[in-house]
Amino acid sequence: MTFILFFVLLFCAVPIALVLTLTALGYIATSGNTVLFESYPQQLFGAIESYGLLAIPLFMLAGELMNEGGLTTRLINMARILVGGFKGGLAYINLVANMMMAAIMGSAASQIAIMSRAMVPAMEKEGYSASYAAAITAAGGLLSPIIPPSMLFVLFGVLAQVPIAEMFIAGIIPGLIMSALFFIVIALVGLVQEYPKGEWPDRAQIKSWLLMGIPAGSIPLVIIGGILTGLATPTESAALASLAALLIGKYIYRDLQFSHLPEILKRTALNSGMVIMLISAAGVFGWVVVYEEIPQMAASWIADQTSDPFVFLLMVVGVLILVGMLVDGIAALILVVPILLPIAQQQFDISPYQFGVVVCLTLVMGLLTPPVGAGLFIGSAMTGIAPMQIFRSLLPFLAATLVTLVLLSAFPELVLMLI
Repeated sequence: MTFILFFVLLFCAVPIALVLTLTALGYIATSGNTVLFESYPQQLFGAIESYGLLAIPLFMLAGELMNEGGLTTRLINMARILVGGFKGGLAYINLVANMMMAAIMGSAASQIAIMSRAMVPAMEKEGYSASYAAAITAAGGLLSPIIPPSMLFVLFGVLAQVPIAEMFIAGIIPGLIMSALFFIVIALVGLVQEYPKGEWPDRAQIKSWLLMGIPAGSIPLVIIGGILTGLATPTESAALASLAALLIGKYIYRDLQFSHLPEILKRTALNSGMVIMLISAAGVFGWVVVYEEIPQMAASWIADQTSDPFVFLLMVVGVLILVGMLVDGIAALILVVPILLPIAQQQFDISPYQFGVVVCLTLVMGLLTPPVGAGLFIGSAMTGIAPMQIFRSLLPFLAATLVTLVLLSAFPELVLMLI
């Protein structure tokens, strides 16, 4: 009855947070154990009693302040200095700028929205097809769950009870690997399509863009440097990044006005409130899952299928690609971690860091795959290009992401060597 209620609510388009809370209430009601009703509020609020979760609204705030304060534009200009002169330079600029933004924002959906507005019109103006420009921008959003900081890593760290700072460090090399594969994809596509010729900036432009870009480029250093050196926790780094973005946007670039702050804070509160509410709701759902010993039953079934950790991770990737097509990445992470992580650790001796990186990257692919594909619709809304057109141009990048997942599943040292 509980699972019937879950799927009925899900397919009736009830918000996922309500699906989880109502399903848990339905389970308690049908179990006949009314004592569980007394534990319900405790589980609901206990799920969000984590210092690490403060990083989520703070990283969202940093991204909003950067966009309003003109820091995004300066980062794009810095990317022009590095790769702008290559043939198809604007495609490479798009990817490099996305790497820089991934080191700040931590949210794939927000990154796709911001970079679509900034890059797609410029690429169209220089002769790139609109769908390909939107696809590169959307593919850049795939970097956000593994290049630190990452909101999915924050959430996974809370769910798995592992240090969030170490999760961030675990994502550095996988992020660089996937970025390199994306560069290769752009180069190979360039052999088929006739890319426009790039232009290197002149000396005066380089000097100007570099000087103006250094303050914006300091934000990733504040975040990652504070975490790697141990001088700041991820939450403290997010707070420092928000403060730095505010000061730089207001007093250096002068694009940010204090009159913008109420709207910025409102957007941040609404977006982070939805995430925190979802985490709270998932707390009671995960409690039901554990109470019913579902992880143990799943472990028994999977153990009958394979004893190879690599094969297990490939099975997880296959299942989560399907899950990610239908369910939001954060919701899916909350649903699957309590079930699959104990199996990975106890049955297959897989590091939680390797498991977390693989799971988070797999789930964010769902942002760009039909039928739900929220990232496709965000890109479409920002550019006016049909979602399926973006998806077709995106296929080579999704293939590169799958190659990355296979490598990370086969070679755990790619994730663990820096920890």
